[in-house]
Order: sequence, then structure tokens, then C-alpha cells
Amino acid sequence: MIRLVFFLLLLAAIAFGVSWLADRPGEIALVWEGWRVETTVPVALAVIAVVAGAMLLLWRLLSLLVRSPKIIAAFSRRRRREKGWNAVTRGLLAVGIGDNAAVRQARQEAARLLPHEPLTHLLTAQAAQLDGKHEVAVAAFRAMVDKPETRLLGLRGLHMEARKAGDKVAAYAIAEEAASAAPTLGWAADAVIEARCAGGDYAGARGVLERQMALKGIDKTQYRRRKAVLLAAEAVALEHSDPLVAREKAVEAVRLAPTLVPAAACAGRLLGAAGELRKAAKVVETAFAANPHPELADVEAYLRPGDAAQDRLKRIRTLVNRAPSHRESAIALARAAIDAHEFRQARLVLEPLLAEPSQRVCLLMAELEAAEHADIGKAREWTARAVRANRDPAWIADGVVSDRWAAVSPVSGKLDAFVWEVPPGVSATPILEHEAERVKAAIAAVRASEEAKAAVAAAEAAALAAAEAEAAALAPPKEEPKPAAVEPEPVAEPAAMAPPPPAAPSPAPATPKPEAGRRTSARPEPIVALPPLPDDPGPGPEAPDDPEAPGKKRRLMGL
Repeated sequence: MIRLVFFLLLLAAIAFGVSWLADRPGEIALVWEGWRVETTVPVALAVIAVVAGAMLLLWRLLSLLVRSPKIIAAFSRRRRREKGWNAVTRGLLAVGIGDNAAVRQARQEAARLLPHEPLTHLLTAQAAQLDGKHEVAVAAFRAMVDKPETRLLGLRGLHMEARKAGDKVAAYAIAEEAASAAPTLGWAADAVIEARCAGGDYAGARGVLERQMALKGIDKTQYRRRKAVLLAAEAVALEHSDPLVAREKAVEAVRLAPTLVPAAACAGRLLGAAGELRKAAKVVETAFAANPHPELADVEAYLRPGDAAQDRLKRIRTLVNRAPSHRESAIALARAAIDAHEFRQARLVLEPLLAEPSQRVCLLMAELEAAEHADIGKAREWTARAVRANRDPAWIADGVVSDRWAAVSPVSGKLDAFVWEVPPGVSATPILEHEAERVKAAIAAVRASEEAKAAVAAAEAAALAAAEAEAAALAPPKEEPKPAAVEPEPVAEPAAMAPPPPAAPSPAPATPKPEAGRRTSARPEPIVALPPLPDDPGPGPEAPDDPEAPGKKRRLMGL
């Protein structure tokens, strides 16, 4: 708009000047070499303007002729550069879509037109990576490292190639070099942190993180989370070897990230072992309220070693109040109730979960049936249902299911990669093993009880059989009576065959001699005369066995 205003003002000034000259034409006379030229002032000015324009045009033509070789060379270079840039653009786009043939063609054209351009080296390296030519890609990236403007890009390419080749030492060295050159470079700092975590150097990894934070290469929220993860990993590693240092690291990790499950679990165990039960319970309950996890429930239950099952159940009831509607709360409460033999409460807690039970719920029901009713059949039925039940969550990172949490992924080495979720495509999760062992123990206890009862019954039966056999061996055969109705005299045990009495025994009755012609009975009664026991007061007022001998008393043992 301003330019238009200036242009209109300029036109108005020119028009005013021309009008002013037209009103004052005047006369100009020129005499030169016998020539006399007379004209007005406006005409003279117009002639001068035309001559000046012609001379300027002639000068431009002469200058163009003189500079034509340079102009032609510059035009050729510019055209060549444009073609080269077009080739690089087409090549990078082909890399993005994975068209190997187009990438190779564009790389050849770019290398011919722009052999020294950094992006040409990048395109060459990308084409080599697509073709699987590791050596060519490494050579291209090394050529980029030699130039200051592409040094970091070349280092990143070399780092990626080293990781693909499995050379972790070279990848770590390249990442260290890149991090030293540019501490705020995210990929370099992450690679160094991951490499040091893989080697167990959590303190060195925190040093890199602190330097990155000091140079504003990371935001504060991400910094706190990553530092908490590193502190938690270090605390878990030192939990058994140096509990004091581990407790300090775990508490600091909880301060930075109160909902980080591994940090809260480790801090709870160490604080509980140190006797700080209230502080440990607060840490565990805060983390459980945000992320209900079975490890936190185990820590809360066994916060104080040696507690009875009822005490553990009481603490679990307090814990589950922080997340009463969560599935993990019901499972934790049911497990504690089974341990405390509160089977009715365990059934009430598990009942809402039986519509779609998970594997752990099925195994808890199996344990409940075995512990409460000693029903191995139902326990096995629930165990079989666990095979087809829904899967339980587990620690998973980059598709790998792990039985424990770690600071970095075992596949990609990424920091804080583990998440607690249901892994797809697996038959069972590692947390299931603990529940299965509990079911095995419950079934084994039932079997042990049954075997003990069977052993007692067998022992009793064997004792009875032995007693019967001994009694049969000691009893002499009785003679059959005569056909005449004569009452047979009782046959007593010979004194020589009777066992010696332990105390002063009463004299054994004499054995009468069998009369001649008397026949022995076919089925004699096993009547055995035994000596009195040490505390036996003597014969009681029992009825006489032999009506013919009313004064004789016998002590009988019938089995």
C-alpha cells in the first residue's frame, strides 16, 4: 500500500513537471561545425533522454558479451545443482517409501551431479542400508564425520550401524563421543545412559542425566521420572549387599516418583526391615492407591517378619481400602484370608471375579477348595480351568515378558521401558508360578493328611492282626466232647506256655488232663488265660466260665 502511494506521488510529480515545462517552452539553439539546431526545452530534454537510454543499452550489450563465458558457466552450475537437489529429494522420498530401485537411481544421479554434498553422502548411506551393504553405509557415515557440519549426523549413523552389527562396545564409544560434543543431544545421552545401566553403572548414568538437565536438554518432569527409575534400579541391586545405601536410594526414588511400583516396593521392604513400619506402610499404600500391584500387596503383608496370618490379613484389609474396587485388591485380600483360614471371607471376595476369572483367580479357588474342604477333585478342576482362563498382567518391554522389573529393556536397551499390562499371545505369565506353588502345597498337605490317616489305620489293623495271630498261636486245641451230654471241662493254658507275669501274678489254674475217649471239638473257642497287668487289682466279680468250678475266675481278651 505504501509503495502504491509513493508510485502515485511520483507520477503526480512527473506530470506536474511536464506541465510546467509545457507552459514555459523556451528556446535552445545549438551551433556546431556549421550546423545550427534550434528547438524548445522539452524537445531537447526528450532527445537527451533517448540518447542516454541508447548509450546505456549499448553498454549493457557490450558488458553481456564480455561476461558471457562466466554467465554460461554459472548457469550450467546452477542447472546442475538444481538437478542434483532434485535427485537427492527423489532419493530421500524413495527411502521413505522403501523403493530400492528408485533410491539407487537417485543416488547415482546425485553422486554424479553433487559428489561433495553432505546430503549425497546421507543418501548413499541410506541406499546402502536398504541394500544391506554395511561397509558402504559405514564408509558414507565416516565421510560425513570428517565434515564439521555433518559430524553429528555421521556419528548417529555409525552408532546405528554398530548396534545393528551387535558391536555394543563400538556403539557405546560413538555415543560417548557424540554426547561429549553435544550434551543436549537426546539420542546420544539416552544411548550413554542405557549403556551404563546395562553395565550396572547407575551412578554414571545419573551423572549423564544431571549434565543433560543442567544444559536444559530435558524437561523437569522427564528428569524426575528417569532419575527415580535409576535410583530404584540401584536400590534393588544393592538391597541384599548394602541395605543402608539401598534404603537411602529407594526413599529418594519414592520422593521423586511416589507411584513408581519397584521403588515403593523396595523402600517398603527396607523400611520394614529397619523397623520403620508406619513410614513403610505409608509408602506402600500411596503407591498401591495409584497402581495396585501384587508385589506391593506382598510387601504390605510381610512388612514385619514373623507376624501371624491374622496380623497380615489385618494389614491387607487396610491396604485394599486405598483401592477397594480394583481386581488386585480382591486377589490380595482373598490370598491373605486363605492364609488366615478365613475361608468364608475369601469366597465372598472372589465371588464377583468368578464371572470372568483370570488364571490367578482360578488357582486361588483351587487352593481354597483344597484348604477348606480337602477336595482335591475340585482343586484339580479349578487348576484345569486356569489353563484356559484370562491372562494376568506382567512386566513387559518390547514384547518380552519378564518375571521382574528392570531399568532398561533387554531388547532395545531403552530406559524405563517396562510396563505392567496383559501381554498378548502368551499362555501364562511369570506371576502365575507363585500361585501354582501355593496350590501344589495345599494339595500336598491334603494328601499328606490322608496318607497319615491311612498309615494310622494300617498300623492299627496290623496291630490287631498281630494280636490275633499271637493269640491263635498261644491257644492249645480243645478236645471234642463225647456224644453223651457231658459238659466239657474248660481247657486252660498250660503254665509252661503262659508268658511270665511282669508282677506277682496269681497262680494259673491247672490244666486238667483230657479224659480217655473224649474227642476234641472241630471249632474250639480261642480262650486265652493271660496274667494280670501290673496295675490289675485282681479278678473281678465276673461270672464263672465253668459251672463245675465256680471258684475259678478267668481274664479273657477277645479280638
